Amino acid sequence: MLNSARLHVLLEIARRGTIVAAAQALHLSPSAISHQLARLEQELGVALVERAPQSLRLTPAGQRLAEHAQAIADLMAVAQDDLRGHSAGEAGLLRLGFFASSGLELLPRALAVFAVQRPQVELELILGQPHELLPDLEAGRLDAAVVFEHPLDPWCRQAAVDVEMFFDEPQLVVVPLRHRLGQRATVRLAQLEGETWIGTRGGDTGEPVLERACAAEGFLPRVRCRSDHYQVTINLARAGMGIALVPALGLGDTAGVHVCRLDHPQLHRRIGVATRATNRNPLLRAFLTDLRAAAQEVGSLLETQWA
Repeated sequence: MLNSARLHVLLEIARRGTIVAAAQALHLSPSAISHQLARLEQELGVALVERAPQSLRLTPAGQRLAEHAQAIADLMAVAQDDLRGHSAGEAGLLRLGFFASSGLELLPRALAVFAVQRPQVELELILGQPHELLPDLEAGRLDAAVVFEHPLDPWCRQAAVDVEMFFDEPQLVVVPLRHRLGQRATVRLAQLEGETWIGTRGGDTGEPVLERACAAEGFLPRVRCRSDHYQVTINLARAGMGIALVPALGLGDTAGVHVCRLDHPQLHRRIGVATRATNRNPLLRAFLTDLRAAAQEVGSLLETQWA
């Protein structure tokens, strides 16, 4: 394998024209330059320079190798600049997972700041439920995942994953405008027995939190349709097909429906971020700073709106 230091010596000889000038440029002695050049010729088995008493010129092989040496030097400079930007948190790749309703307000707030300050960073965004994203995070295919967790449906924590929770997001009841609860600000789950629901599909356990909560109240909800797209559930509620349990981040367009706060100690979502404890990506710390700021803003807005 060619020695990069010896290639640098040959490149300086090609640039400067003499061994003495190359030695001065590299802060070495002329004898050290001559030794490195001789070692390079010996390794390659070909003469690289023509020596005369008062001059030195590259052979065709030497000229060709000097061209390769220049290309290698250019590539190393590019690599050094790239890694310098990466280590400074100004360039590189950041891979983020997120759940759908966090992509409506929370994540865009964080990324708007992050992307403006770091235009050279490549972002890879993966949409999925927390139980779908966490295996990719553990395996190193994601740097971070914006996640939620239900008190009634907690997921198994892994030792390799750190979870930082930001705020509690209220679960809200969406009803048609002409519904009997259409004027109430807050309802209790027991008051909704006998209603027709537009439900969700549930997490990795397959049992939605609505069913768990209702069972604790002594009844099972009558579910007409299931969808994890909250605008679909709101539109169906608007059409009078039932009522829906929707997290505050997923509200979207609520024209034509009434939204009630649900009075229940365990029907809310904890919103946070999951990261891998061993992740050394320098971009991650900067993103987490922006995400925390965005979470504080969004959490305050939700608290004011639904207190």
